[in-house]
Amino acid sequence: MYYIVKSSKSFDKAVEDLDAAVKAHQFGVMHVHDIGNTLRSKGVEFAEQCKVFEVCNPHQAAKVMATDMSMNMALPCRISVYTEKGKTLIGMIRPQAMLGMLSKDPTLGAIATEVESATIQMIDEAA
Repeated sequence: MYYIVKSSKSFDKAVEDLDAAVKAHQFGVMHVHDIGNTLRSKGVEFAEQCKVFEVCNPHQAAKVMATDMSMNMALPCRISVYTEKGKTLIGMIRPQAMLGMLSKDPTLGAIATEVESATIQMIDEAA
């Protein structure tokens, strides 16, 4: 269900390298949610770091929505860089698992396989 790798890099370096890897694979970074800072800005004590990247390949997203428009709710893909007990991790919910829970359409399964392969490569390159 998840793909998570430990990184030997600092949190900031992993964030920087993930951004570069996403772009190198012709995906776009639509937004980065800095959940750690958002929580702290709301007065919540939160010691860890967490940035969630919303990434998208427009060609793949268009194929998904052309097959089943309701799948727009599963887009874009999210890749997280976060810390846990002093370790930096990079992970995601596997697109195949997520779309597989939402649809049995083989066309969507094939797209999810392609996207998952690319996003795993991005994570591995950033780690």
